Amino acid sequence: MEELHEARVLWLVRADEYAAQRRAEKQAGRRAVPNPRPWWLRNWWESPDRAWFEDPFRHPSLRLSEYVRRQNAILDGVEPPGCPACGDEGPRVLSSTGHGWVELCRGCARALAPCPCGQRHRFVSETLFNWNDIWQRVHMSDDGTQNPHWPAG
Repeated sequence: MEELHEARVLWLVRADEYAAQRRAEKQAGRRAVPNPRPWWLRNWWESPDRAWFEDPFRHPSLRLSEYVRRQNAILDGVEPPGCPACGDEGPRVLSSTGHGWVELCRGCARALAPCPCGQRHRFVSETLFNWNDIWQRVHMSDDGTQNPHWPAG
């Protein structure tokens, strides 16, 4: 709960700043939403900014508040080192789409380089899981590493 609260506070501060900025832009006659849109307004199920949705074993050890800080820094034009989502600076992992290869982050499985066809592809975890287990982080141990006893039969 503390992690979620800390991330929410960071996000709300930034969202309030953005709302004030947009009001000023609209009063100045600029009605079009700037592109790229802020990370929290993007279409999450198709966005390259989504993180660790497909494979629970690829959930980064990064705290949610650190993820929000990284996304806010990117919104400000800063390019943080490593993966934009989790900060992993290790080598990328190639994953086949069936007709091409996509570069994924080793830490969170975010697509860092798109498929040559230009479309986004869904990457399905090899291990079947249920979202209640993911929300409870049963796939992780207390120190943030992979739980060696998951999935339990």
